[in-house]
Amino acid sequence: MKKDYPNIFSPLTIKRTTIRNRIGMTPMGTNYGETSGEMSPRHMNYYIERAKGGTGLIILENANVDYPVGSNGTSQIRIDHDSFMPRYYQLVENLHKCGATVAIQINHAGASASSARTGMRTVSSSDIPTKAGGETPRPMTKEEILRTVDKYADAAWRVQAIGFDAVEVHMGHSYLMSQFISPYYNKRTDEFGGSVENRMRFPRMVVEAIRKRVGPWFPIIVRISAEERVPGGNTLQDTLEYLTYIDEFVDMYDVSCALNPSLQYQIDSNFLPDGWRSYMSRAVKDKFNKPVINAGNYRDPKVVEDTLARGDADIIGMGRGLIADPQWVNKVQFGEEDMLRKCISCNVGCAGNRIGVNRPIRCTVNPAVPEGDAYKKLKVKKSCNVVVIGGGTAGLEAACTAAEVGCTTFLIEKQDHLGGLSTFISDLPDKRRMKDFPKYLVNRAKKLHNLYVFLNTEANMTLIKSLNPDVVVNATGSVPLVPPIKGLRENIAEGNVCTIFDMINNYNAGKYPDEFCKGKKVVVMGGGAVGLDVIEYFAPRGADCTIVDMLPGIGMLSDPITKCSMRELHDKYHVKELVRTALQEVKANAFTVKLPDGTITDLEFDLGFNCLGMRANNPILPELEKEFGDDEKVFIYNIGDSIRARRILEGTAEGRAILNVLDYRGFLDLTSPV
Repeated sequence: MKKDYPNIFSPLTIKRTTIRNRIGMTPMGTNYGETSGEMSPRHMNYYIERAKGGTGLIILENANVDYPVGSNGTSQIRIDHDSFMPRYYQLVENLHKCGATVAIQINHAGASASSARTGMRTVSSSDIPTKAGGETPRPMTKEEILRTVDKYADAAWRVQAIGFDAVEVHMGHSYLMSQFISPYYNKRTDEFGGSVENRMRFPRMVVEAIRKRVGPWFPIIVRISAEERVPGGNTLQDTLEYLTYIDEFVDMYDVSCALNPSLQYQIDSNFLPDGWRSYMSRAVKDKFNKPVINAGNYRDPKVVEDTLARGDADIIGMGRGLIADPQWVNKVQFGEEDMLRKCISCNVGCAGNRIGVNRPIRCTVNPAVPEGDAYKKLKVKKSCNVVVIGGGTAGLEAACTAAEVGCTTFLIEKQDHLGGLSTFISDLPDKRRMKDFPKYLVNRAKKLHNLYVFLNTEANMTLIKSLNPDVVVNATGSVPLVPPIKGLRENIAEGNVCTIFDMINNYNAGKYPDEFCKGKKVVVMGGGAVGLDVIEYFAPRGADCTIVDMLPGIGMLSDPITKCSMRELHDKYHVKELVRTALQEVKANAFTVKLPDGTITDLEFDLGFNCLGMRANNPILPELEKEFGDDEKVFIYNIGDSIRARRILEGTAEGRAILNVLDYRGFLDLTSPV
């Protein structure tokens, strides 16, 4: 396939360092490190899997240059002391054996640190929090600035001594360098604030000191927020000006964008197209004639190839795309594009886990992020029949996994297609990327000759028993919740109020054209993910939208990127939000609600939507339990939304965890973690 993608598979030389292809793994925090700041064995395996997958350049996630004040997270890796060097050396050695070029990003979090974690007040250029509700930092003294310059230089020396091929300095994304560069944060009146030259003084001192320590031939990469996308922040033209103050020390620019308040453009929202940021990197490249890295929802190899062919970027950066599929490069190179497990930009397991709730990263579409596909080396020890009821993403993952380890597997789906709710919801315009996941699962299933799929087939006990199951997987998903509220069920039945299922069916039937939506009063009951999907469709089309929830806020359980994107959309289109508000009654053209002060009022609508959640749908589970509950030979495994309505991530993980069931039932010797 190299002939189809000549630009992707051409090498790139920077100074004396050659990168084997044009795909780079951009740095992303993982929470896989030890609390000591060392890399854990699992952490190291995570990177090795991406190197084995063919990635040309791997840039390790941000390593702290000044502990604890510069910390970013509870298990961030560190490079502020020589004691961390041996384990990095071991990792770099292994990545080089896999053919990858390796860099590491060095960083000081500044005001993006947390005093609750560091035990000290955060520092910055000024006393401006990095985001709404964030901690108020104290301005750094000149002495602290000079000491921090030395910290960066010492860290870069370690990077070179360890054997890394390059060092990346983070100057974007609301970290310390960014807090000096951006007028959004920097309000100083001394020699480190005010003019562009003054705001760039500290960053210039850092890269100049690094260059003196590492010499002329060691590549220095600088990551920037080319467009900050906040009021009063740096524009692309501002960036092209400020980079002139450091360009003489820089060998490559890693062109990103956004600050903490505009996080949805830094960690791209799902509706942003592949390669949407490439104009930024092209501008930097044209101005400075230096190689550039560009990330931005790149998933499709054709878009990657075209971007490189145009010269908009020299390295295409993939972060979440390589979390989702560490074998992305190999699959493209060797003709397995149909098996690409593309990131769907849901931001749930990665940013949602790490930024949202301080967990290690996971992935909606990849249930084994650090381990890779090691499970495929396992095989059943004896004959095993697995029957899976429901062909959504959870059921498909269970069926494919069982078949891949040697089970004879039967998948029963009542619809005429596979994919379940993911395929259905992805009919909405801003959810189209989600369709890539069920498409991958279907292609994966087609390659498994011991996996038999029954479409247009209602599961019943006669059919299930005829397949002589050892394991029955119930994956029948969920349906909209219709609480026993006066008038709700009747008005849904009469078509006055829609569920999300009704809304998508109406959209597919062409009932919501743009001109129809304009000026319509849309009221959505329920401020969770489903309700936000409805607003996301109608608000930009000119509808007068109101969203209602009993909780103190709208979208409270969403990931941080969705929250930022929601806030931008709701503010732009003047979406009215009613919180701590309870639905009392449903009428043909109004929801009767109780406001926080106890007032009862009617919210009139042209289009009313019940988005009060989803509930487990288990039409055959009681029969399964009755038939097989006392049968020691048959194990019933209930997974995904058929346990309770959750996210795709949990269903995928439980689908893969059929390996644990097979081990428990004596069919499989489970010798590697899942």
